[in-house]
Amino acid sequence: MHKIGLLSDTHGWLHPDLFEFFGETDEIWHAGDIGSMEVAKKLALFKPLKAVYGNIDGGVIRKTFKEVLEFRTEGVDVIMTHIGGTPGRYNHKISGLISSRRPDLFVCGHSHIAKVARDPKTGFLYVNPGAAGYHGFHKYMTAIRFAIDGTEIRDMEIIELGERGKAIKI
Repeated sequence: MHKIGLLSDTHGWLHPDLFEFFGETDEIWHAGDIGSMEVAKKLALFKPLKAVYGNIDGGVIRKTFKEVLEFRTEGVDVIMTHIGGTPGRYNHKISGLISSRRPDLFVCGHSHIAKVARDPKTGFLYVNPGAAGYHGFHKYMTAIRFAIDGTEIRDMEIIELGERGKAIKI
C-alpha cells in the first residue's frame, strides 16, 4: 500500500498543518502552481515529491518539473498535469492524452476547487485537490490524502485548512 498526500496551487506558500496531515504518507504529489523552489524543496525534504509545473511557475520550476507526468504507482496508472479541466470538459492539450492512455487516475489542479469524481465516459478517477495556498480566488484552502493498494484507490480524505483570507501567513 502506498499513501499519497496531494496538493496544488500553493503559490509559494505552505500551510503549516499540511505537514501533520501528510505525516503518514509515503510521498507527496503537487499538481502545479508551486510558486517557488523553496516550497518544492521543503516538500521534497519532508517526503519524496512528484510534481508538475503550473501556469504561474517560472523558469527554474519549469526546468525542474514537467508539464505532464505519467507514472505508475502500485497497479494504478496516473496522469498528472496542472490545467486539466473537469470530466466532460478536459483541456484540449490533455484530452487526447487521457483518451489514448486511459489512466486509472487523472490528477490536476488550477481550478482552486476540490473535486473527486469518476469520469462517466472513461471510468477513471478524476481528482483535483483544490488550492492549498494563501493566494488565489478560492475561499477555502484544501488538500487531499489517499491510499493506493494494488489497483484500488481508497481512503480519500479532503482536509480544509481554513478560509484563505483568514489564514495566518508564516
